[in-house]
Amino acid sequence: MALQVYGIPNCGTCKKALTWLDANGVDYDFINTKDQPPSPEQITAWVATLTAKPMRNTSGMSYRALGEDKKDWSDDQWIAAFAKDAMLLKRPLFVKDNQAVLVGFRAKEEELRAKLT
Repeated sequence: MALQVYGIPNCGTCKKALTWLDANGVDYDFINTKDQPPSPEQITAWVATLTAKPMRNTSGMSYRALGEDKKDWSDDQWIAAFAKDAMLLKRPLFVKDNQAVLVGFRAKEEELRAKLT
């Protein structure tokens, strides 16, 4: 099964990640979260693996629009928020064999190779 990459096409970090995957010969499926938002079940599984904190897109407008109480939200509250607005998810999010393995694209080269190839 190919690696799944969740993100949006015009995201600079997603473009950088896809370029890296192409350069390293990694087979992947890109899922545009604007067109195909992940299900609450998928998000729940991702949060179980990665926890909600690293999955938050804290630089986006959707995040800023949330109230101050977001700092005290439980994982369940974050799962509901991610399911309602996929723009709250940090991009890209990588899923391998139905398990989230990485979110964002700031890891060291060795970690990227270990998790994505």
